[in-house]
Amino acid sequence: MELSGSQMVIEALRKENVSVVFGYPGGAIMNVYDEVYKQNYFKHILTRHEQAALHAADGYARATGDVGVAFVTSGPGFTNAVTGLATAYMDSIPMVVISGQVPISMIGTDAFQEIDAVGISRPCVKHNYLVKDVKDLPRILKEAFYIARSGRPGPVHVDIPKDVTAQIGHFAYPSEIKMQTYKPTYKGNPRQIKKAIEAIALAKRPVLYIGGGAINSNASDEVREFAKICGIPAVETLMARGVMGDENPLLLGMLGMHGCYSANMAMSEADLMIAFGPRFDDRVTGKLSEFAKHAKIIHVDIDPSSIGKIVPIDYPIVGDLKNVVEAMIPLAKEQIDENKYKPWRDLLKRYGEIHPLKYEDSNEILKPQWAIERVGEILGDKAIICTDVGQHQMWAAQFYPFSYPRQWITSGGLGTMGYGLPAAIGAKVAVPSKTVINFTGDGSILMNIQELMTAVENKVAVVNIILNNQFLGMVRQWQTFFYNKRYSSTDLSVQPDFVKLVESFGGRGFRVKTKDEFDKALKEAVESNTVCMIDVQVDRFENVLPMVPAGGTLYNMMLEYKE
Repeated sequence: MELSGSQMVIEALRKENVSVVFGYPGGAIMNVYDEVYKQNYFKHILTRHEQAALHAADGYARATGDVGVAFVTSGPGFTNAVTGLATAYMDSIPMVVISGQVPISMIGTDAFQEIDAVGISRPCVKHNYLVKDVKDLPRILKEAFYIARSGRPGPVHVDIPKDVTAQIGHFAYPSEIKMQTYKPTYKGNPRQIKKAIEAIALAKRPVLYIGGGAINSNASDEVREFAKICGIPAVETLMARGVMGDENPLLLGMLGMHGCYSANMAMSEADLMIAFGPRFDDRVTGKLSEFAKHAKIIHVDIDPSSIGKIVPIDYPIVGDLKNVVEAMIPLAKEQIDENKYKPWRDLLKRYGEIHPLKYEDSNEILKPQWAIERVGEILGDKAIICTDVGQHQMWAAQFYPFSYPRQWITSGGLGTMGYGLPAAIGAKVAVPSKTVINFTGDGSILMNIQELMTAVENKVAVVNIILNNQFLGMVRQWQTFFYNKRYSSTDLSVQPDFVKLVESFGGRGFRVKTKDEFDKALKEAVESNTVCMIDVQVDRFENVLPMVPAGGTLYNMMLEYKE
């Protein structure tokens, strides 16, 4: 079949069963957009900024596990998209991003809207390509989707010069890909698995340390079953919220800088850590020399470069987490007595009772934690929760009752403000049957506020809940704790009327100051068929607690703040 390069792009997306693409056109990618106009295989959603196109594709990928796809043009179109690439890369999200480029003859001449896109993207993608000949395009597109979704997932960038999109070539899309230099290991070494089970059987204080790899591997059911069979208490990272389900009696909660007391103490007092797909992030480990210093460590990960990267590992197992845990379960049934760990579970339960997650509620002023808990009470598992980045993100992770994987969509590694609204649009497009809530702050929401237009145009009814404290809240909190209340450039009390703002885009706005007003606004927003924004006036100086100061130890948490 003879096709132009731009037609090949469309045909490859059809063969990969892509149902939606998010993008923004421009000169260098105009040939591709001409073919988008002619096809009816997938829906194209025009965002109002390239960064938002990538965040929407990212939200779509997180909500479904499928590869998210975005189109951008060259030069500033691509540079606008870099934050979206980096966000997906840090959290191992499968995406294919196709960018236009100036014609091959103009590369290196500082042509109009020319930038070295592959040079810029190299540090923040799993792999990238500059397509120099149309005959290579079918193979490259097939490889891009294969690399994005296989092994440890990640974004793949394909940069296509404009003349290549116009060239005619033979289109034969490969049915499978074999790459000599890229062969992920999916099955764990049986001897290593056997050693790991023996170590668990000998342990007295084991803890399951669950990371985002459990989501990417779709291993939630297996992880829950393994924990139940063994009777081992579990902690979740920010990226793993929902794997165990908050009603699970074995779940201690989230660990790390703003983790639960019992979760952090479990890591500090354990004699064996069973790490299922985390990456030992600094916000989890705190001071490395004190992190789980009494524990031997089992680490299961599909990415061998992650094992031993931060902390020494005693029992490394390279493989797909779902496959490895499936292999561990029958051995665990034979060798592990869950009653052995009851004293350990009782101790950790006591820690949770002594220092639970808490806040001082008020009938005078709305507390942000109350608003999140209230949404959880009303919507529970009917909602997918997205966030921006800051205090509201941590409160949502702490106080929302997550019950299944892919219910929680947030920028963990990069911490990208402005992520929430476009990611919520992507999630709602992916799972229209769910209510999609975006918890955001009065700082974050303005960073991609233009995407209200995208939501209105495409009838994507996401509910944005602004926990409005008129501050860059997390930075203000650090200034309170560590900078003697010198609030440098964090006061946001000069701000727009968010109700009028969303209404000017064609959505609905609500401003609430009481619990009754919040309940009424939430009900109306959820029942609405358009994008909504609830401006919740909350306590300006509420802090996220517990807190482990940067470089501190998990067992030395700030549990309260006193003037």
